[in-house]
Amino acid sequence: MRTEIFTPGADEDATPEGRFAKWLDSESIGFHEGTLDPEDIPQYLTAYQADQRVLWGVHDSAQPAEALGAGHPVATYGTMVHPLNVGGAQLDAHQITAVTVRPSHRRNGILRSMMMSDLRGAQERGLPLAILTASEATIYGRFGFGAATFTQSVEVDVRERFEVTAPRTGTTALVAREHAVNLAESIFERFQAGTFGSVGRQYAVARRIAGVWGRERPVEDRSVRMAVHYDAAGEPAGFVSYRFAGWETTPYTMKIVDLVASTPSAYLELWRYLGSLDLVERITWDSARRDDALPWALRDRRCYQVKGTDDVLWVRLLDVPVALGARSYRGSGRIVLEVLDDHGLVTGTYALTVVDGVGEVERVEAPAPDVTLTVNALGSLYLGGVPASTLAAAGGLTAHTDGAAGVLDALFGRAQEPYCITFF
Repeated sequence: MRTEIFTPGADEDATPEGRFAKWLDSESIGFHEGTLDPEDIPQYLTAYQADQRVLWGVHDSAQPAEALGAGHPVATYGTMVHPLNVGGAQLDAHQITAVTVRPSHRRNGILRSMMMSDLRGAQERGLPLAILTASEATIYGRFGFGAATFTQSVEVDVRERFEVTAPRTGTTALVAREHAVNLAESIFERFQAGTFGSVGRQYAVARRIAGVWGRERPVEDRSVRMAVHYDAAGEPAGFVSYRFAGWETTPYTMKIVDLVASTPSAYLELWRYLGSLDLVERITWDSARRDDALPWALRDRRCYQVKGTDDVLWVRLLDVPVALGARSYRGSGRIVLEVLDDHGLVTGTYALTVVDGVGEVERVEAPAPDVTLTVNALGSLYLGGVPASTLAAAGGLTAHTDGAAGVLDALFGRAQEPYCITFF
C-alpha cells in the first residue's frame, strides 16, 4: 500500500477521473453518502482550495480485478488550519477531518499510521494543538484527544404559552438569498471574536446555512430560509437559518439549521422571531449551549426541553507551553503539571504561573508535580469545559497536593462554558 498526500489544485483535480474526485468518492463511501456528481467537482475544488486543505489517501494496488481501481483510496484523511478562540488569542489549530478506512482494510494500522505521522508533522510545523469533531467517540482517545466542548439538543414549544420576557431590541428581517452568505460570514466573524472555544469556519458552511448549497450537493436548497437580527444601531448582530420538517411531521416542526448571535439580546430576539412563525408548534435545535439563557428568558420555562447532550470539539495538545500560555485564565495562581502521553509528543512536567488571568508556562525537571494527568484529560480541561475535579473523579487526573484540583478549577473555569458550533 502507498500513501499519497496532496493539496487540491492541479489541473487533473478538476476532472471526474482525477485524484481529487476519486478521493471525494472514497470519503463518501466512508460516510455512507451518494456518489459524487461530476458537475459538482469545480465547486468542491474551490471550497477545498479556500480552506487550504491537505488530503491523504491510502491506495492498495493488490485488490481483485473487480474492485474499485487503485486510484480510489481505501482510506482518507484531511487537514486544514483555522483559529480557535482561547480568550487571550485566536490560536491556529490543526484540524483533522474526513477520516475513513474501508471495512476491508480495518485493523491494519492504517489510521494509526496516518494520525501519528500527521500529529508529529503538525508539531514540527509549530502548531500548538490539534482538534477534531468525532463521528465515533471511541476512536480518538487512543491518540491523546479529549472531549472539550459540548452542546445540547433542545425542543421548544412555541404555541400560545411561548413568550420571551426580555425587552424588545432592534429589528429582525428575513433576508434575500443573494445576501445571506456575506451576512452569515460577517456575523460569525463577530461571534468568533467574542466566543471562547469557537473555531473559524470552512468555506462551505456559510453556503449551506444560506441555502446556496444543499446538504448533499453544492446546489441551491430552496427549503432553507435565513433571518437576520439588526441591533439598535442597525448592525447585523445575529442570524438564524431554518428548514420546515414537513406537514407530515406533527407537531408541526421547524428545524434550526444554524443560529449564531454575537450578543445576548440578538440571541433572544432570534428566538422571539422563531416563536412568531405562523403554523409552527415546535422548534428543534441540536447545537444549543449547555448553559443556555433561553429557558430563563421565557414566561414558562417548561416550553423548553433538553433531549440530549453531545460532545463537539476534541482537543489534543502538541505544545503545552504555547497552548497553555496563549489561553486566558481567572485570577492568579501557580501549579505544576505532570503530563502523561502514551505517544511521547508532550510528555513532561510543566509549571503554569497565572497572574491576573495571564499565564506563563515553562518546562521544569526538579519540582514534584502538584497534579499528574493524561494528555487526554489535559485536552478536556484545556477550554474549561470539563472541571479538573470531574477528571480526578474519573481517574484521568491525580492530585498530589491538597487543593490542587480546586486550583485548576479556579484557574481554568469560566463564567460561561466554552462553545463551539463549527463541525468539520
